[in-house]
Amino acid sequence: MEKYYITTAIAYTSGKPHIGNNYEVVLADSIARFKRAQGYDVFFQTGTDEHGQKIELKAQEAGVTPKEFVDNVAGTIRGLCDMLHVSYDKFIRTTDESHEKQVQKIFKKLYEQGDIYKGAYEGLYCTPCESFWTESQLVDGKCPDCGREVKPAKEEAYFFKMSKYADRLIEHINRHPEFIQPVSRKNEMMNNFLLPGLQDLCVSRTSFKWGIPVDFDEKHVVYVWLDALSNYITGIGYDADGGSTEQYKKLWPADLHLIGKDIIRFHTIYWPIFLMALGEPLPKQIFGHPWLLQGDGKMSKSKGNVIYADDLVDFFGVDAVRYFVLHEMPFENDGVITWELMVERLNSDLANTLGNLVNRTISMTNQYFDGVLSGGSKAEGEEAALDDDLKAVVTGTQAKASAKMEELRVADALTEIFTLFKRCNKYIDETEPWKLAKDETKRERLAAVLYHLADSIITGASLLAPFLPETAEKIARQFNTTLRSFDELTLTGLYPKGNTVTKEPEILFARQDVKKVKEKAEAMYAERHAAEEKAAHGGESAHTDSTADAENAVDIEAKEEITYDDFAKLQFQVGEIIACEAVPKSKKLLCSQVKIGSQVKQIVSGIKAYYTPEEMVGKKVMVLVNLKPAKLAGVVSEGMLLCAEDAEGKLALMTPEKDMPAGAEIC
Repeated sequence: MEKYYITTAIAYTSGKPHIGNNYEVVLADSIARFKRAQGYDVFFQTGTDEHGQKIELKAQEAGVTPKEFVDNVAGTIRGLCDMLHVSYDKFIRTTDESHEKQVQKIFKKLYEQGDIYKGAYEGLYCTPCESFWTESQLVDGKCPDCGREVKPAKEEAYFFKMSKYADRLIEHINRHPEFIQPVSRKNEMMNNFLLPGLQDLCVSRTSFKWGIPVDFDEKHVVYVWLDALSNYITGIGYDADGGSTEQYKKLWPADLHLIGKDIIRFHTIYWPIFLMALGEPLPKQIFGHPWLLQGDGKMSKSKGNVIYADDLVDFFGVDAVRYFVLHEMPFENDGVITWELMVERLNSDLANTLGNLVNRTISMTNQYFDGVLSGGSKAEGEEAALDDDLKAVVTGTQAKASAKMEELRVADALTEIFTLFKRCNKYIDETEPWKLAKDETKRERLAAVLYHLADSIITGASLLAPFLPETAEKIARQFNTTLRSFDELTLTGLYPKGNTVTKEPEILFARQDVKKVKEKAEAMYAERHAAEEKAAHGGESAHTDSTADAENAVDIEAKEEITYDDFAKLQFQVGEIIACEAVPKSKKLLCSQVKIGSQVKQIVSGIKAYYTPEEMVGKKVMVLVNLKPAKLAGVVSEGMLLCAEDAEGKLALMTPEKDMPAGAEIC
């Protein structure tokens, strides 16, 4: 049995991954399952990347040790994999003792053979990416990978001699055009990095401690990429001292590294060069998949547009989520996810094309033959032509889907399978079983039609299993049979004649109302935001330091100077919100009744995105009292609540540090 070793990039444990991150592991799972169905001996590895300065800082903010922090996040990441029915064979963590030991051995080996040397690094450092950059590499003065601010940094470090192996890597890429896919990624790496010349790579750090210690120089920790990338070999038994396991000898080189396009450079340049230095074969193929975008932009917590996999599963179910992320991602270009598009795909493809097909076939079998599929009689003439055309589509789908999967065009493979289901629906329209049922002389023909449908659906479900495993099994159970082997998918007439289908067909996918789904999603986001605000105001995330203050500082354009007399015209007082409600037909406005001394003023504020009406009630706030009344969305506003606004436009009400009575003057 031929082996097939597939890996994903390991997820960074700085926080809970969004659906765009989870897409990769579902994509890898569908490939792994398909290869298993084809008869390959598959080993599928995924896991978590758990070291680095960013995690050390996150742990400090959370008031826990780095190990406690990554244990929690790694558990969340693995839980999401399990929830999405990801069939990994190994879940590696870079804090695993076996991995850390081998990384130390790898570092020492490369140092002793002269590939790593000690020096000092001075450059511009991006903490989120944990990358050093030169001035010329920046884009608009910011990190070229993530677009965030960089800071000058200087420290002692060990370096890897990248240029020593650059020519060998260029030659390998030219001789193996399949090595980097898609081709656009290969061209990017060659033209932007390899051909202009490689700089030596920093492979250790001294400015933080949360990493694998360099065992012969313990003030240094191994820098993230030499640590993280090595998981692909340490996870299957590599030993830098020459004692690698039989599993490693069997599985390496990897058949496919599946990664996001944003980390293609590390996997197609750094990783192959590390392997060359270690004397190990290079992986056969590295595929840099596109991003799954929220609406028209990349998902990020700072943008407030994050969709999580468990949220989607709560709304639509596991297989609907798997179908969406696999079907909506083009081969090279970025895909888009929205709540509206999710509902559209679920209703049209899953509920209608597939679910309705299965339901109708089982229901008609129960109605006309008490659930028994006898097989019927062989057709002739036009009826035989209809049957043969259906069978041709069904028996040809395996080869078409396989060809697409060979090119890693997973979305196209799914489309081929759903073409089979659409052909079954067309067959129902062509044969019109309800009309056949009215003619007793057509009873055998009716039995044949329903049998061909059942037989075709099971072939389709068997092909669907790598992508929607739970749904495929549900379909087989309803037809009281099992899914077929890969070799059987080019045959017809395999459904057991005389079999009885389930009496009550299960609804595979319930249709959804897009308006209700969006309302439910908005309520979910509001509740989540309220919880985050409560945690922040309750001091659960109260850790601050000068570094964090500097990073979060906001500069705004200065206005012209005013005199004290100008300022004295403004009357600021503490107000207590005693009632609040949303302004009808407005997405942004809340209307608050604010007690100020013995008065109550009505104030309209554009803060609906950041506070619920319930949250507002009881708050002590800073009020500009003598602002001329104005109408907002038809509602009179008699003042202004003062807020702070960060660089991303998020608002927070200004509140007194200590409890002050409503009406107290702010001066």
